[in-house]
Amino acid sequence: MDFEGFFQQYWPLMALVLWFGYKWWNARRVKAMLPALKQQGALLVDVRSAAEFASGNAPGTVNIPLGELGSRLKEIPNSAPVVLCCASGTRSGMAKLVLKKNGYQQVFNVGKWGNLLD
Repeated sequence: MDFEGFFQQYWPLMALVLWFGYKWWNARRVKAMLPALKQQGALLVDVRSAAEFASGNAPGTVNIPLGELGSRLKEIPNSAPVVLCCASGTRSGMAKLVLKKNGYQQVFNVGKWGNLLD
């Protein structure tokens, strides 16, 4: 099988691997930036449901479920960095898009909330 045939057959799998690789790399990058972001007064927002948040969360995080984010934007200052987390990084990625669309400049997705524990 030549490269073109391989690509045509396996491109969905390759795209999926690249997507998860990007999520992993970005979460590690943001995790490394956490000390500096916290020093700048970053707000840590967990966008999981209230029940998920109650079952375990990182100290210092505020729970604003993704479904409530649009109506609770006033609780998030626009002047400081915002670090988002959830169970896998997917909902926090969506939350990042919402905040960026609403004019927030410094928004970071750390992925899983456990990344905030170190």
